Amino acid sequence: MPDANAETLTHAAPGHPLDPLTPHEIRQASAAVRAAHDLGPGMMFETVSLHEPDKSVVTDFRAGASFPREAFVCAFDRTNGKVWEARVDLVADKVVDWRHVPGVRPRILVDDITLVGEVARADPRFREALARRGITDIENVQVDPWSAGNYGLPDEEGRRLSHTFCWYRSEKHDNGYAHPIEGLCAVVDLDRAEVLRVDDYGVADLPRLDRNYAARYRSVFRDDVKPLEIVQPAGPSFVVEGNEVRWQKWRFRVGFNAREGLVLHAIGYEDDGRLRPVLHRAALSEMVVPYGHPRGGHFRKNAFDVGEYGIGVLANSLTLGCDCLGAIRYFDAWLADSKGDPYCIESAVCLHEEDFGILWKHTDLFTGEVDVRRARRLVVSSISTIGNYEYGSFWYFHQDGSIHFEMKATGILNTAGLRPGEAPDYGTIVSPGVYAHYHQHVFNMRLDMAVDGERNRVVEVDTVALPMGADNPYGNAFTTRETVLASEQGAQRNVDFNAARFWKIESGEARNRLGQPTAYKLLPLSPIPTFSHPQSMVSRRAAFMTRQLWVTAYHPDEIYAAGRYPNQSSGGDGLPAWTASDRPLVDTDVVVWHSFGLHHIPRPEDFPVQPVITAGFALHPAGFFTENPALDVPPSASSMSCCVD
Repeated sequence: MPDANAETLTHAAPGHPLDPLTPHEIRQASAAVRAAHDLGPGMMFETVSLHEPDKSVVTDFRAGASFPREAFVCAFDRTNGKVWEARVDLVADKVVDWRHVPGVRPRILVDDITLVGEVARADPRFREALARRGITDIENVQVDPWSAGNYGLPDEEGRRLSHTFCWYRSEKHDNGYAHPIEGLCAVVDLDRAEVLRVDDYGVADLPRLDRNYAARYRSVFRDDVKPLEIVQPAGPSFVVEGNEVRWQKWRFRVGFNAREGLVLHAIGYEDDGRLRPVLHRAALSEMVVPYGHPRGGHFRKNAFDVGEYGIGVLANSLTLGCDCLGAIRYFDAWLADSKGDPYCIESAVCLHEEDFGILWKHTDLFTGEVDVRRARRLVVSSISTIGNYEYGSFWYFHQDGSIHFEMKATGILNTAGLRPGEAPDYGTIVSPGVYAHYHQHVFNMRLDMAVDGERNRVVEVDTVALPMGADNPYGNAFTTRETVLASEQGAQRNVDFNAARFWKIESGEARNRLGQPTAYKLLPLSPIPTFSHPQSMVSRRAAFMTRQLWVTAYHPDEIYAAGRYPNQSSGGDGLPAWTASDRPLVDTDVVVWHSFGLHHIPRPEDFPVQPVITAGFALHPAGFFTENPALDVPPSASSMSCCVD
């Protein structure tokens, strides 16, 4: 936690409608709700965050002008499970909307993560199950809290639950995932702070081999790693004013909230002195990690890490020289705890630029003259630890007008124990008696597009091989076929490898100097199919993962692909519900939802700590400019000898 002076510095009034809530505003919002609608001693705050204003407020805003300011608050009562939502007018200092949301469960709170282990370890039934496995030093048992899902079990109805898996630590810093306590799962009622049920699927031997990775356990390191210095003696090329970032021709605003973590707003590109909008808002909408093991409690492993936990709540404080390298600008994140009080995750977002190889190059075959430009890119990143995994969200802005997103996954594999002679049908052995299950990481990015304004359309582009004949006598011809995705039902699409499919988001009004619609194209770089049955609970709850593309007509309340409350939901919320009305999509305000991910068949090399693996997508200008927009990038001083102006 920062000191009082650090918090005082952030008490200044926000300077833009999209600025995250200040600590003062967080306190003001929670106090207003508690004063008007006190739920008593069981009152908990799930969320206190900015209620983002109408788009017109953002586009019409001028520096120094006043603007509306509201907070969204979700609170619940532990004594009866009821969930309430509020909007607080921070200018008038009053609650302007208060409503009960029936039949939903709030996300798992940071308080719950600690609670689960304490409650499980204190339960006699849990202790007895550990004793049957020869474990009596209860303090060394690591209990991981998992979202429980919804499997129609009568005793779980109406409760806010956590389902647990357990590991053993031989000492405080030991890698517990090397010692899975197989077959033992406690189901914990979070609101009552009690174990509802202990599920024991049978005893397996505890793997005892230590598999530690931290520096404290290593005595020998490579001795051939020379220093690599990142030096910018004149400082970085970006400028930050408040939450606005300006880097070369890019402009955008950095936001952050408890659920989505890093959010980018008002992304635009300066072209001939005019700031042209590209995206109104971009954020990770949801993610799910379905595991492929059908037995032993493992069937419940399908965490919705954004909606059930909050990737922002679990963000790391980043460290110079470790997480980020170079001339760094950090952004702190102010969030609300379960009592509605503000707290800070220092350095939650990192901003820096880095060399990115060759931007463009050509050697004139006839004169021998060489022209080359080196590329650099701007990086905006945040890393969250969610149980055993780390997820790094990395946005890259390029000098050629393209935007890339990369999710970097690292951390430790979720492990299980093998019984003697058992062959793992659903995983890979990574240590004696230990295996890691086959699983997937499926992410959904919500892209509120604004290509040269709000009137956009989405066009599917397939490449088609033409049949041999009079018009194609040599069989080499191929062309493209474009299809406008006219309504929401028809805009639920998957990648077609044989068609090299991509999608363009076109302006319904603007044209480039060649007469073409200005556009950006979405390149799906990491599409994955789902292997969960369509009628499985995870497929019903995470329907977004069944399509790589969804497109919706903009609605301010439609933010999360699996709905506002995925925790223990029964499915059908979010994208399936919104697209049921099949709203028209042509030349209107559209939102593009892209699902992508990692198909993870674990390797022994992924253990005891996993090297980074990546998934992502790209947004490339496609007629947004009339020529290469990076022609004006100057030659680097070190390459002048090979560059001719």
